[in-house]
Amino acid sequence: MKTSALAVGTVVDLELRQRVRSTAWYVLLGVSAVLLLGVTLLLLATAGLFGRNGGPQAAAAVVFFVLLLGTLVTPALSGAAINGDRDAGTLATTQVTLIHGWQLVLGKFLAAWTASLAFLAVAIPFLLIAEAFGGADAGVLLTSLAVTVIELGVIAAVGVGLSAVIARPIFSVVTTYLVVAALSIGTLVAFGLGGLAFPVTVTATDESYASGAVDDTGKVVHPVCDPPIVEHYDTPSYDKLWGLLAANPYVVLADAVPGRFDASGNPKDAFAAIKVAERTVQIPIARSTYSSDCHPGRDTRDTRAPQSVLDSTAPTWTIGLLIHLVLALVALGAAVRAVRTPARRLARGTRIA
Repeated sequence: MKTSALAVGTVVDLELRQRVRSTAWYVLLGVSAVLLLGVTLLLLATAGLFGRNGGPQAAAAVVFFVLLLGTLVTPALSGAAINGDRDAGTLATTQVTLIHGWQLVLGKFLAAWTASLAFLAVAIPFLLIAEAFGGADAGVLLTSLAVTVIELGVIAAVGVGLSAVIARPIFSVVTTYLVVAALSIGTLVAFGLGGLAFPVTVTATDESYASGAVDDTGKVVHPVCDPPIVEHYDTPSYDKLWGLLAANPYVVLADAVPGRFDASGNPKDAFAAIKVAERTVQIPIARSTYSSDCHPGRDTRDTRAPQSVLDSTAPTWTIGLLIHLVLALVALGAAVRAVRTPARRLARGTRIA
C-alpha cells in the first residue's frame, strides 16, 4: 500500500512540477483572477436591481461563474494528460518502470484535479466577498464549494480517460469539451425538445363571475357565475424527462445548495429558484383542471408553496452526482485499460518512445 501511494505521489509530483514551471500556468491564474474580480464587482454594483435579495443573487451568480470557469479550464488541463506524454515520447519511459497502469492513471487524474482546484482557490476570496455582501450563509458556501470540487474532479477524470483512449491530444481535448457541453447545454436542449415532442392533452374548466356580478370597485354584488367554459389544449410534459436535468452540473449545484426563501416563501437567490423550477417538473401535469370564482372549494389548481414542492419531490443532486461519478469511473477504467502494458493493439501512427 505504501509503495502504491509513493508511485502515485511521484506521478502527481512530476505533473505538478511541470505545470508550476510553466509561465502559461500563472498567466491563466492571473486572467482568471481578473475575470472573477470584474464579474464580482459588476454583480455587486447591479445587486440593487434585485432589491433586498440582491446580495444572495450576486453570490449565487459568482458561484455559477466559478463553476463555468472550472469547466472551461479543466478539459485543457486533463484532455492531453496521457496522449501528450505519448506524443512527447515520455509515456513509454514511465511505463517500463515499476509504476502500474492504474497508478499512472490515478496520478495523472489527481494532478489534473489538483491543478483545476488551483483556479477554485483563486476564486475563494471573491466567493467570500459575494457571500458576505449577500448575508453570509456557511451552509450555502460550503455546499457550493464541495459540489464544485466534485464536478471539477469528474471533468478531470473524463479528460484523463479520453486522453488515454484517443491518440491525438487535440482530439481528446476537443472531445472533453464536447462532453462538458453535452452535460451543460445538451441536457437542457434534450429536455426542452423532449417535452415538446411528447405533449399531453389537458381539459381545463373555468367558471367566472357574470359581467354584472362585480361592480366597478371589484366587489361582488351579485354572486352569479357564467356557464363553465371548457377548453382542450396540448401542453409539453416533462415529468418523465427530469432525469436529463439531473445530469446537468449546474442543476446539481443549485439543487444541492440549501434553498433560501424570504418570508413570503419566494426564492432569495438563483440556487433556490432553479431548485424549485427543476423539482416542479417532476410533478405530473394534471390532465383535468377546474378553476372557479364562485366555488373556490372546487378549485383544483396546484397552488403549493415552493417548500411544499421541495418536500414532495426527489432530490435531484444525489442522482446527478451518482451519474457523474459513474461517468468518471468508466473514463478512468478505460484509461487504465488503454495504458496497460504490453499493449496488444495501438492506433496506426502512434508513437511508442
